[in-house]
Amino acid sequence: MRPSRLHLALPLCGLLLALSAVFTSRAAVQDRGPLVIERQDVSGSVSMLIGPGSGNIGLSAGPDGALLIDDQYPHHTEKILEQVFAATDQPLRFVINTHWHGDHTGGNANLGSAGVSIVAHDNVRRRMSTEQFMQAMGRRTPASPPEALPVVTFGDRMTFHWNGDTIDVLHVPNAHTDGDALVHFREANVIHMGDTYFAGMYPFIDTGTGGDIDGIIAAADRALSLCDEETKIIPGHGPLSTPADLRGYRDMLADVRGKIARMVAEGLDLDAIQDAKPSAAYDGEYSSPSAFIKPRMLVSLIHAGVLEESR
Repeated sequence: MRPSRLHLALPLCGLLLALSAVFTSRAAVQDRGPLVIERQDVSGSVSMLIGPGSGNIGLSAGPDGALLIDDQYPHHTEKILEQVFAATDQPLRFVINTHWHGDHTGGNANLGSAGVSIVAHDNVRRRMSTEQFMQAMGRRTPASPPEALPVVTFGDRMTFHWNGDTIDVLHVPNAHTDGDALVHFREANVIHMGDTYFAGMYPFIDTGTGGDIDGIIAAADRALSLCDEETKIIPGHGPLSTPADLRGYRDMLADVRGKIARMVAEGLDLDAIQDAKPSAAYDGEYSSPSAFIKPRMLVSLIHAGVLEESR
C-alpha cells in the first residue's frame, strides 16, 4: 500500500488536527493578519516557499516525494503543507535544516511529530538540544522538544538522490552560525544558502553561536565555486538571486571587513569605527529604514570577528 500524501499512514486532515495542539492559539495567529505562503518555481523539481518574517524554504517535489529545506515558524506549517501538496501527490519525507534558528526550524516539532525525518549538521542538533544565547540580540532560546530535533546529522557533507536530482548538503563552518549548510541541487542547478546569504540586505552574523564574518565570505566563495552563470540561488532571506548578486554581496562584505580590520590595526575602538561609517558606500543598496541589520550593527558584528581573528 502506498503511503498517504502527508507521510506514511497519517492523512493530511489528521496531521492538521494533531498540529492544532502545538500551533499558537488561533486568535494569536489571526492577530497577525492573514498568513500567506507563496510558491515560486525555480528550476526542475525545485521551488521556493516564501512567508512573512521568516526564512525562505526550498522544496523538491516529484515522484520520490517532497523534501523541504527549512520550515519557518510553527503556525506556518498548515500553509506550507498546502503548498507542498499543491506541488506533489506524494508524501513529505524529509526536512533539511540549514542552521538552528527558529525562523528556519520552528516547524520541526510539527513535522517531526508526524514522522517526517529531520536532517541537519551535528551542531544544529547540539544547539537545539540546549538553551542558546543569541549574544548580539541579548536573546535566550530554550531547548527544543525532542520531536523537533534532527534525527539524521552529518559532519562535512551528505548526498540525497531524490526526484531525479543529486542533492549535496555541504557544511560551511563558522559562517552565520557554527552549523550552516549549503544545499546544492546539481541537475536543477540551484543552491539554497540558508542565512549565509541575505539577498539585498546586510547579514546577521550570530557571533554567540559560532558565526564569523570570514566564514560568511568563505561560504559565498564555496557557493560561487559551484555556480555557472545560469545557477539560481535561494537566499535565507530576500529574493531569488543570481551568481552576480551573490558576488556583489561577497565583495561588499570583504571590502567592509578590510576597512574595519585596518581601523582596528590603527587602534580605533568600536565606537570610532562605527562613526567612520565603513559601510557607507553600500548602505543605499543593502540597508533601509526597515532593515533588520542596520549599518552600525553590521560594523559591530564584523568588528567582533576581526578582533577574534587578531587574538
